[in-house]
Amino acid sequence: MTTTPRPDPSAETTAVGESRLRMALHGDLDHENADTLIREVVARLSARPGATDLRLSCAGLGHIDSMGLSALLMIRRHAGTAGVRLHLDERPAHLERLLRLTGTLDHLTGPTGTERGAGSPPAPTDGPS
Repeated sequence: MTTTPRPDPSAETTAVGESRLRMALHGDLDHENADTLIREVVARLSARPGATDLRLSCAGLGHIDSMGLSALLMIRRHAGTAGVRLHLDERPAHLERLLRLTGTLDHLTGPTGTERGAGSPPAPTDGPS
């Protein structure tokens, strides 16, 4: 049995002129509920046209399958279209591994200053410091 990843309403913040949205994900993100999460994120983005940042806290995220990954990619697309930077914060090791294996880590976390997941290795550097 899977549980639907859902935003925790108590975790949503409205910092600095309501420019930031924060949603905490809890449960599995898979073929049964990926569309539900996309709809929820799109609704929240639409309700905040002045938003500049969407922070998804992934600490409570359980299993994620290919449809869950597709949902994150769609959320990234919707956020980008709205001019909102996506941040995947507190990524658990299994999500970090999936993003690396599928080559989507840079696309989803890009140069937006997202926080690396807990226990993530430091980003590679180009040459000595």
